[in-house]
Amino acid sequence: MSDANPYTAANLRRQYQLAAADKQAGEKFHQLMAAYTQQDAVVLAYKAAAEAIRARDASMFNKLTYVQNASKQFDQAVKLDADNAEIRFLRLSVESNLPAFLGLSQHVDEDRQFLIKTLLSHPKSGLDAESFGLVRSFLVERGHVTDAQAQQLARIAG
Repeated sequence: MSDANPYTAANLRRQYQLAAADKQAGEKFHQLMAAYTQQDAVVLAYKAAAEAIRARDASMFNKLTYVQNASKQFDQAVKLDADNAEIRFLRLSVESNLPAFLGLSQHVDEDRQFLIKTLLSHPKSGLDAESFGLVRSFLVERGHVTDAQAQQLARIAG
């Protein structure tokens, strides 16, 4: 890999997508993120996402602990950079997949509205073309937007 810094947004995006699809990649991603000790808000959001993926692959006994850790880390990342669409997307992608009874999905509506507004402002959204496409696809394919919003988003070039 040409990146000397494994914590670039582009590398983290790739690692996260691999980890979301594969248990071994998830373990590798968690190890990478567990070693991160700085305070970059976007990297902290990926660290939270790695913790959530760890919960997916953990025993029932450990799942809740990992999800609670992820929730705390997301809170920290959002506190550091509340207007960052990538952080909000990661939190939405995790929280929208959690069982409601855990009570850890309280930001889904807020993050969904934030992301729709952000996408509708594109290309002034602050997202690069890759991120814009990823977030738009997620919101549309997972039913987080109305049909009218999906049509609006489809008309915006990434």
